[in-house]
Amino acid sequence: MSDVLIEKSGRLGLITLNRPAAINSLTHDMARDIAAALAAWEHDDSVRAVAITGAGERGLCAGGDIVAIHRDAQGDGSQTKSFWRDEYTLNDQISKYPKPYVALMDGIVMGGGVGVSAHGSVRIVTERSAIGMPEVGIGFVPDVGGTYLLARAPGELGTHIALTTARLTAGDAIVCGFADHFVPSAELEALLAALSEEAPHEVISRFAQPAPESELHTQREWIDSCYSADTVEEIVARLQRSATPEAGKAAQQILSKSPTALKVALRSLRSARRSPSLAVTLNEEYRVSLACLRSPDLVEGIRAQVVDKDRNPRWSPAQLEDVSDDLVASFFRDLGDEELGLS
Repeated sequence: MSDVLIEKSGRLGLITLNRPAAINSLTHDMARDIAAALAAWEHDDSVRAVAITGAGERGLCAGGDIVAIHRDAQGDGSQTKSFWRDEYTLNDQISKYPKPYVALMDGIVMGGGVGVSAHGSVRIVTERSAIGMPEVGIGFVPDVGGTYLLARAPGELGTHIALTTARLTAGDAIVCGFADHFVPSAELEALLAALSEEAPHEVISRFAQPAPESELHTQREWIDSCYSADTVEEIVARLQRSATPEAGKAAQQILSKSPTALKVALRSLRSARRSPSLAVTLNEEYRVSLACLRSPDLVEGIRAQVVDKDRNPRWSPAQLEDVSDDLVASFFRDLGDEELGLS
């Protein structure tokens, strides 16, 4: 059976990510199949809206297939470069889609899962939603337009999420601009059935319920104060000086991540805050991602977290103070003929 199911249900074009054993992790073929379906449905008058969901009980999508990326990064990286080019182009396509694009962000939605959902026009979360950008924990940097979303979260919430890899609840996701509506997971099947016959705004008005409170938003005071610093070192220092227990825990979480990825991520977030569009941010994320592919920390991070699972990555450089400004700047260099080139 296909890793992504493409079907029409009444007036609805339905995309189902279909790798439940891998929490529907995204492959290159899946990204290409989704893009092709969206292109076809854009000009199909019988399709009034599109929805994306995930097979199984665990979540919409746990991200890209990082085991495949780990293997490819030890070679020439060409397969991963091609995958990311098509994946980021798909993220841009979703953001500009002329018909309602309804994303059911139930369960786990990480990394690439955010890319195929949070750029849609109607984004639904449930009480089971756990949304995050965990990249710095594997020596990578938030991508798939994640830095664009994080940079637009209230205050410094996005910086906190990126550097600690914090998971967002339904309430957090709505406050931070990753989602729009809360619908209990038990109602999703009925919601999809209704979408096959009715316009999304009519369906949402009937199914949406008040979202749970965002615990993250209640902590804005110390988060904004600590994460407004210009360097990761100063952010950590402020967190460590804070009298708030959650701040001390955040400092510990940050210090366990790749020092290089942390510094590159902070620069990416600050850059994305000034970006005029998602497309411009995706172009920059592509430069950063290809640099990560050449960095020792990506291979080492995936090894430690996913392959060997010893949870003991040996980062290089190992300390924040050893990551030079020149090293960080190298992640943002123009790619010449390899540029993504979205506009």
